[in-house]
Amino acid sequence: MTFVPNNGLEPSRRLGNGLGLTACVLAMAYALYVQEVQGLEPCHLCIFQRVVMISLGVVFFVACAHDPRRGGSRGYAFALGLLSLCGCLIAGRHVWIQAQPAGSVGACGASLEFMFQMLPPSEVLLRVFRGGAECQKIDWQFLGLAMPVWTLGLFLSLGVYGVYNNWRKAYRTRRF
Repeated sequence: MTFVPNNGLEPSRRLGNGLGLTACVLAMAYALYVQEVQGLEPCHLCIFQRVVMISLGVVFFVACAHDPRRGGSRGYAFALGLLSLCGCLIAGRHVWIQAQPAGSVGACGASLEFMFQMLPPSEVLLRVFRGGAECQKIDWQFLGLAMPVWTLGLFLSLGVYGVYNNWRKAYRTRRF
């Protein structure tokens, strides 16, 4: 049995993980641009989506730097899939909240920092996922879709891509 490189059409796992990292960095750079330059403040769910996006970027970075063989890369595939699923759930909840009729979602009230100081983390998470008026407000759209819809698509794409990139064989085997 000998090992031959892949067909040249697919990038190596390391390059693939680097591309995933680049997508995460660009997404975060744009989120910070929208916040700092355009002045749009993120809601609580947006903050959690950012945390998941940064976590995805960290896993892509470690997988790129480590460049493991098959067994290790499947661990990265699992981690990327799990994080992407979390991101999809958060973004999906955000999309659902924005789809509700105006005024049907109550206000969260306190800031995220204040809630973490005053409440146990489990209660903070419950309150955040209930959403609030600031989570329901749509103040950014592209092609008629709000930012959480685009973020949901990005999480889904990065998850499928990350799992595929790290689960596939890096080399084909050929028997003589």
